[in-house]
Amino acid sequence: QLQLVESGGGLVHPGGSLTVSCKVSGLSLNDYAIGWFLQAPGKGREAVSCISATDGKTFHVDSVKGRFTISRDTAKNTVYLQMNGVKSDDTGVYYCAAKKAECLTYYRGDYYFNRSFFNSWGQGTQVTVSS
Repeated sequence: QLQLVESGGGLVHPGGSLTVSCKVSGLSLNDYAIGWFLQAPGKGREAVSCISATDGKTFHVDSVKGRFTISRDTAKNTVYLQMNGVKSDDTGVYYCAAKKAECLTYYRGDYYFNRSFFNSWGQGTQVTVSS
């Protein structure tokens, strides 16, 4: 049975750092891409970062490029999202999710990193950026 469990959320000051983790079971990180998504208060769930299965290629949305790093430890079946230089806009519930193979899905002539193409989800971990 596929299971994803997030941990490591908490309160962090603006400009600070925090790392959240996604422990997976019932799947191999060599077969599934893992994405991180943020649901800010009152908003929908938006893509943040992703790491692909086949070659560990990473993908970040523009708002976190240069600040967030996604990595994986296949021996521990865990994916990490290291967040540096956090801002108030980074506040919300962070979810990890799995899909087969690659982060991007080819759909109607273009490639997408979108929650609609991810099949299995964790329960989320709260991150609050506040002074």
